[in-house]
Amino acid sequence: MATFPGFPAETFTFLSELKQNNNRNWFNENKTRYQQDVVAPIVSFIDAIREPLHEISPRFVADSRPHRGSMFRIYRDARFSKDKRPYKENVGCQFRHEAGKDAHAPGFYLHIEPGNVFFGGGIWQPPNPVLAKIRFMMHAFPKSWQKVLDDEGLQHAFEGIQGDSLQRPPRGYDADHPFIDDLKRKSFFVMQSIDDRSSMQKTFINKVVNCYQAASPLMEFLTRSVELPYR
Repeated sequence: MATFPGFPAETFTFLSELKQNNNRNWFNENKTRYQQDVVAPIVSFIDAIREPLHEISPRFVADSRPHRGSMFRIYRDARFSKDKRPYKENVGCQFRHEAGKDAHAPGFYLHIEPGNVFFGGGIWQPPNPVLAKIRFMMHAFPKSWQKVLDDEGLQHAFEGIQGDSLQRPPRGYDADHPFIDDLKRKSFFVMQSIDDRSSMQKTFINKVVNCYQAASPLMEFLTRSVELPYR
């Protein structure tokens, strides 16, 4: 299993202080702390997860470059939002499929925020053509989707598949379809949450790897649904 000492307490201290001082002057004054207490631990985590992630699926990329890699930018795009805070108050990374060019591809995820640490995998609000492919696969290959739902590892690790849903059945699907609750979803993901202290321990990386492994049946179904290889 990969080694990672856990996130330092300073990561959570910085993010807590950022929440109270979400402005450019404060961030610029504390940019060295950001690099040391946030970027460096995330880079270390990504390096540690690379090999076990490759064993789950060699198609998903753990890129530890601080820019244009697996780590999300700290800067918010506030151009079209009423919320003009310039920085995100969390740090996260996504391990995307090698063919994925944006966040709409299936991916494994990690989110670090004081009081809100979680990780898992899935696909978040894909565009309609991609969503249509996933729904088609559920309908055309019901045994494959039922196998995902019945997977013991997935059931044990998560409280079911999540994702916002349509109020009505999508066009072309009957309301009494056996998978209608899943067909109505606009996202498909599974997540685990832990407390901040658990993410500071050296066993944290093991928890994440085990979670990603448990999510693998869903991830394989989603990946193959969008016509991409998994193994």
